[in-house]
Amino acid sequence: MKQLFSSALATLRYYSSATYHSTKWSKNRYNYKSKWGGLSSPIKPKTRWTNEQSQVLNKSKMNSPKMPRKPRMKWTDEQTQVLNAILEGKSVFVSGSAGTGKTALLEHVIKKLKKIHGRSQVFVTASTGVAACALNGMTLHSFAGTGLGGVDRASLLSRVLSDRRAYRRWIKAKVLVMDESSMIEADFFNDLEFIASEIRGQDPLLKGKVWGGIQLVVSGDFFQLPPVLKKKKKKGAKVFAFEADCWNASFDLQIELTKVFRQSEADLVKLLQGIRRGESDPEDLQILKQRCFSSEEDPSAVQLFPRNEDVNRVNKKHLQSLSEQIFVYSAVDSGEEPSKKQLRSGIAPDQLELCKGARVMLCKNINPWLKLVNGATGTIIDFHDKIDAFYESAGNCDDSDIHSICSDGYLLPVVKFDSGQVLKIGLETWVVMDGERVVAKRKQIPLILAWALSIHKCQGMTLDRLHTDLRRAFGCGMVYVALSRVKTLDGLHLSGFNPSKIEADPKVLQFYQNLSSSRY
Repeated sequence: MKQLFSSALATLRYYSSATYHSTKWSKNRYNYKSKWGGLSSPIKPKTRWTNEQSQVLNKSKMNSPKMPRKPRMKWTDEQTQVLNAILEGKSVFVSGSAGTGKTALLEHVIKKLKKIHGRSQVFVTASTGVAACALNGMTLHSFAGTGLGGVDRASLLSRVLSDRRAYRRWIKAKVLVMDESSMIEADFFNDLEFIASEIRGQDPLLKGKVWGGIQLVVSGDFFQLPPVLKKKKKKGAKVFAFEADCWNASFDLQIELTKVFRQSEADLVKLLQGIRRGESDPEDLQILKQRCFSSEEDPSAVQLFPRNEDVNRVNKKHLQSLSEQIFVYSAVDSGEEPSKKQLRSGIAPDQLELCKGARVMLCKNINPWLKLVNGATGTIIDFHDKIDAFYESAGNCDDSDIHSICSDGYLLPVVKFDSGQVLKIGLETWVVMDGERVVAKRKQIPLILAWALSIHKCQGMTLDRLHTDLRRAFGCGMVYVALSRVKTLDGLHLSGFNPSKIEADPKVLQFYQNLSSSRY
């Protein structure tokens, strides 16, 4: 014990002495040596490159692709007004023509709301399966637990009350997001408000409040595709959601975004705004006639059709004409059946057939900063093994489900995009969220054949080049949805045009006139 105490005392004296504090370290090439001879750990010498080696390295750095920094989003005054109102807890309806940034704003708002309330109390929905999958949400019908409707309100309420999960969603919800509101019927909007008020009204603090106190964030453009009616309604019957009895009482703010980002050409913006409102300006009609071509359409342009039968026919015809080996990719689904049905109605196909030379389109955002977004088009140039590093890859190339999805083992498609990038495409995942819970999941190659596409499925997309026959359009809004996908007039190719197809519903026109006048 005495010896241990002496050693400790000697150590203390040393570290307190001038000897320790005056120790100077001298550096040689491989180590540090103290004045008293101690050695530190060896240090790796700095590599010195020759001039030739330095030139090669510098050239390599210049040519290597750099991931661009994510730009900070700059919101317009209108978008800022919407954002502030929502973050203050107000219910908001945000509209605007195609390309005004509704989706970007909605995605940002959803992230903010989930941080505030938690993922389990913010429910993201849309009127269609395609739109719901794009937001990782669920269809409005699935959220509500109403099924396809078709019964009176009392029966609808009984149906929801007997569905434990649907009932729990209505009770937990603090925020309900609805996208693509143009396809929501007035009666269904009224029914949903009734269900919310009845179920949540059991709480004395919420009784009598519209939507049972749920904050609504609703987005859509009523000039675009209207509701698909199950049965023909009487003339003058209420069709659109804004005709619902509870519509105005549901919102603290209704606003139309006016700044267009998708198109920058003044003539094209003016033309599209006129078509949106069903106006046939002589100058605009002349521009459309000039975009009609009798010759073969641009092979890189996506052909838009009103009906799926035409889309399938054209894509199949082009695929077979290539006479190349067909590679088949079958989607892998998991989860609960009602939600899996939504995935089947989404844009990711059950079965995807590809071959060399096939025109394809990304059907999910992979990397917006590299312009690998939903709607980006390209051509299949090869098929490579998932572990082959010859090509750069996008998506998940190491997923264990690849062997189940790929009919030929582990061969993945290689796409040369029209932007010039060449990438091997791995798997992507689409999910259906019930609050914070994943209730269904689909894994598939994020591509679809892109010689042709339906107008309904292209809603929300941006296309560089498109080709369509406007004589085949039917119903209000279809011509506008088709033409507003394209970014430039040069990218617009028409094989037929009929001015009578440019139409807008008078009730929609009146709604937006009232919306515009209420701002001033």
